[in-house]
Amino acid sequence: MNVFESIMTGLNEAVNYESGKSKVRTVQLTVAPVPDFTAEEIKALRQTLNMTQGTFAALMGVSSKTVEAWEAGTNIPLGTARRMLGLLKSDNSIPTKYNLVG
Repeated sequence: MNVFESIMTGLNEAVNYESGKSKVRTVQLTVAPVPDFTAEEIKALRQTLNMTQGTFAALMGVSSKTVEAWEAGTNIPLGTARRMLGLLKSDNSIPTKYNLVG
């Protein structure tokens, strides 16, 4: 199927759905808010994972200086980092389960 045919198929499916000629399955999801973390909570989480600041930084995809600043309360983690911290807090086996650390 070429690009034009693919687009036309999608448009026809949308028209059929809007006119009630076809049904689609929908799933309703609720996404939990991104959690906040204090400097103390970040340090405690890192220590629970038994990681140095350098290893934790590599896991988080940030510099060691960034982790140091988070733990000192100088900077706070933003969006994606806070989501990852939340995941690690809820399941601290994630790094080994998904081979993220050696």
